[in-house]
Amino acid sequence: MTVSKMYSLPALPYDYAALAPALSEEQLRLHHNKHHQAYVNGANAVLEKLDNARKGNIDLDMKSMLKELAFHLGGNRMHTMFWENMAPAGKGGGGAPEGKLGEMIVDEYGSFERFKKEFTQAANSTEGSGWAALTLCLGTMRPLIMQVEKHGVNTYPFKIIMVLDVWEHAYYVDYRNDRAKYVENFWNVVNWDTVNKRLFEALKK
Repeated sequence: MTVSKMYSLPALPYDYAALAPALSEEQLRLHHNKHHQAYVNGANAVLEKLDNARKGNIDLDMKSMLKELAFHLGGNRMHTMFWENMAPAGKGGGGAPEGKLGEMIVDEYGSFERFKKEFTQAANSTEGSGWAALTLCLGTMRPLIMQVEKHGVNTYPFKIIMVLDVWEHAYYVDYRNDRAKYVENFWNVVNWDTVNKRLFEALKK
């Protein structure tokens, strides 16, 4: 068998202090270097077990293996999207969406402020370990808000175009248990250009 490629932690598109005060350097370092890295390591560990089992013709508990792999791969993918859909305030982050995304949000929600209110409520009410996400429904072509439990990214026919991590590890250094304040400050660092690009990619499908 050839040597299989493994996953690696993607670099952030900005430095660790760039999102302050919405997210401090300490919070971002811990989240990226510890929590995101753990999902990368977890995925690679499962892949290594699968590789070794195939080489030795050993049976595995595939249900358990695939569930664990999906969890870690989902964590890696969702976190990568999260880093990419943020930018320093005033330097790509914050404000309101323009272009096609802005038009679709106004068409669906009546105004950006209404969308922001609904997304905020979704983020604040997501249970335990989960995410708030803006998606494009490929069936109706409507931009819909979803709550994604854990790292469940198998959301077809919904294409995820923006995510907000609301696991406690995403904000506990800066906000302790005040998730609402963390969500409020997220709006100062949303990179709408990236979300718009994801929308256009989804519209091509």
